[in-house]
Amino acid sequence: YRRLHARETRLSEFNQTEIKAMLGSYTKVLFVRDPFHRLIATFLQGMGISPSFSSFVQEVLDSRMNNGSMAWKPLVSLCQPCLVQYDYVVMFGFLRQELGHLLHRAGLPVGSLLPELSDSQVQWTYRWLSEQMFSELSAQQKKELSHFYRWDLAAFPFSGSFLAD
Repeated sequence: YRRLHARETRLSEFNQTEIKAMLGSYTKVLFVRDPFHRLIATFLQGMGISPSFSSFVQEVLDSRMNNGSMAWKPLVSLCQPCLVQYDYVVMFGFLRQELGHLLHRAGLPVGSLLPELSDSQVQWTYRWLSEQMFSELSAQQKKELSHFYRWDLAAFPFSGSFLAD
């Protein structure tokens, strides 16, 4: 697109006609992850300074109104899936299968570009971690997290999410 290579530009800096033309000229791929798994990964990567997962979650809940970190913001607020018609939605936990399909559709060699991924091992690990971390939270924190991520849970099939109830 004409301004694409000039500098880093946010989509909001374009007018509606330009946005429509630009989005229509690209293959749009959205990578999504269970919001509870995103919280766990953020905590484990040390992006929160809290000593426990429960206190980290409380920091997230307290800061949500003050433009919290992009690491834990709801996906629907970051990627606008209701406004942008994505061509592909790739779920974390199914990366090997979905990336293989995406590369094939793009006409790229599948085998040489994919890293070694073990989706079932990733899913099992996050299931176990989720159980451990979720048990640390108070009933109020669980309720508030479910409410905070309600639009992500409605927009994407995170059927096994601990926040889905």
